[in-house]
Amino acid sequence: MPIIHISIIEGRDANAVKACLKAIARSVHETLHVPLESIRVYANEVPSTHWAIGERTKDELNTAALESVK
Repeated sequence: MPIIHISIIEGRDANAVKACLKAIARSVHETLHVPLESIRVYANEVPSTHWAIGERTKDELNTAALESVK
């Protein structure tokens, strides 16, 4: 039974996340030839304050990007 875990930054539309999970399940079904019923896919939504790229959290990067536009 394949178990697929993805981590994404929170804030996406629930329908978009649901569509992503379904697309991943279909892809695993088609590439590994396992029944859809045996595939588990789940997503963890992580707050932007808990997601870092290098030494800066995603919320800090977003704030810096907005300030550079001003």
